[in-house]
Amino acid sequence: MNTIIEAVPALQRRDLKEIASGFLIRHIMVVVMLLIVAFFAYRSARFATPDNLTNILIAAAPFALIALGQTLVILTGGIDLSVGSVMAASAMAAAWTAKNAGDNPMLPLLAAVVTGLLAGSINGLIVSKFEVPPFITTLGMLTLASGIAYVIGNGAPISGLPASFGSYANTQILGLTLPVVLMIVAILVLAFVMKRTNYGLRVYAIGGNRLAAEIAGVRSRNILFSVYAISGVLAGLSGLMLASRVITGAPNLGQGYELDAIAAVVIGGASLMGGRGTVWGTAIGLLLIQTINNGLDLLLVPAYWQNVIKGVIIVAAVGVDVWAARRGSR
Repeated sequence: MNTIIEAVPALQRRDLKEIASGFLIRHIMVVVMLLIVAFFAYRSARFATPDNLTNILIAAAPFALIALGQTLVILTGGIDLSVGSVMAASAMAAAWTAKNAGDNPMLPLLAAVVTGLLAGSINGLIVSKFEVPPFITTLGMLTLASGIAYVIGNGAPISGLPASFGSYANTQILGLTLPVVLMIVAILVLAFVMKRTNYGLRVYAIGGNRLAAEIAGVRSRNILFSVYAISGVLAGLSGLMLASRVITGAPNLGQGYELDAIAAVVIGGASLMGGRGTVWGTAIGLLLIQTINNGLDLLLVPAYWQNVIKGVIIVAAVGVDVWAARRGSR
């Protein structure tokens, strides 16, 4: 009898240990994020100030939009390498419109969204209807959109824009700039869509097993087309926000952003094979990358070392997430 009584607390302790271990494994990237924040806060007194945290959110906002679009694409088992160039083309289209079509603030917005939608729709059409591999399709669009960005500006940035063009990035709502508000709304809306709607379930189904999804009645071509179109629209909005911040259209805007977007999605726990990942995971991944960028700048780390350090941290973070996923599946 005494042996049984003594065994009960031991079992409870073991259960609590397993619960705690499971919680940490499921939220390992949050733990990594907190550790990195704690390190930078310890090394720099400026890091944890409200102004600097606001700067991190402002820097993350345009990047967040393309990372969210990339999440949808990767969940289907695809990839979009063109988002950086689509950002540039959309920014140049918006800047050209602002300079030549009067002072109507809606026209540059419309130009950026239509440019992004057109590029994304072309990607989606080629991938879904003609079944060209996404890597090849979006690599071609990367080159095409980059060329269009330079054509719009005749090989040079577009400057001398009206002051109203800066309103997209500088307008404040409840103390937050418009890009930050847009980022928060996009995260909340897409998180709900992917978790609570049939559309989200179909995206996951296609990424998990496209043939089985089609047998179950999912119109995979429509879903594939839509995720690339959404990615294009979000890239267009992102390009507009970045151009509005400096009130200039630059043809090289967004260069390299596609790689950071993919890194954010993978850091957030998504599989490049499709079918696994969350919007919240991507949000953690993109904030992690922006936090690293900001912290290294505050520590005055040379730019050439920043890429090395950031690469090591990203690889380590992904390795930790893969390890946690394997432990959690046991």
